[in-house]
Amino acid sequence: MQSDGAGQAATPPTPATRPQVVAHRGASADNAEHTLGAYVAALAAGAEALECDVRLTADGHLVCVHDRKLRRTASRRGVVSTMELAELAELDFATWKNLWSDLDDEAPERDEEHDRVLTLRRLCEVAADHDRRVELAIETKHPTRYSGLVERRVVETLRHFGWDRAGSPARVMSFSFTALQRVERLAPGVPLVMLLERAQYWPALRRMIGPDWLVGPGVEELAEHPSLGPRITRAGHGMHVWTVNTREQLDLCLELGVRAVITDRPAYVLEQLGA
Repeated sequence: MQSDGAGQAATPPTPATRPQVVAHRGASADNAEHTLGAYVAALAAGAEALECDVRLTADGHLVCVHDRKLRRTASRRGVVSTMELAELAELDFATWKNLWSDLDDEAPERDEEHDRVLTLRRLCEVAADHDRRVELAIETKHPTRYSGLVERRVVETLRHFGWDRAGSPARVMSFSFTALQRVERLAPGVPLVMLLERAQYWPALRRMIGPDWLVGPGVEELAEHPSLGPRITRAGHGMHVWTVNTREQLDLCLELGVRAVITDRPAYVLEQLGA
């Protein structure tokens, strides 16, 4: 804890004054992203929300996978949208993170469920069953061959948990304005986050998005374009910022008063916040 210069320790920000800490694909700095193991680690670290990307399988299941193809995280050829859940369930989604784990005699025995493909429904169950409130930030990926069916399935899943109305612990994010419009029509009470990839897109998006929508700029864009954050705030939109992994990036978010920081390192960020 640092001194405030007046001989007393500075008071760390409280949950009411600091941003919510959101685990990006789980605690993905140290664990294979989007696996149950990564989310369990994030919860153990104290993450207040869990972020995930979702894609639709050929047989209609929402799975937490970022890439359209399987090469990076499952080390095989294949496209998520052309495969059924049973096929994906046979694959190892964790070994790529530590290719030498099988040779480590001191490594703890792993739970196979923690390394397999994770469905959105299972992640919702984990959040719902936790002993404290855990929120979800669900990103729908586009373009996709299934178009609006993705958002429909997301809302159906939220409705199953009673999370399709005001007060829901879940929010839906997307770089697609059209995708968020679909969610707004299907479940008007669910919070929406318009992800912002480039600062130059903001003037057009500002005129399009709803007055209560949140905005999700990348932290590097905020750093590169110092006027962007204040412009978003002046327009009346709260910010959920990705991907915040360093002290410098966190300080920028604190300066801008953002509502949530999405990080690969939830334990580190919580420590920095004095949580």
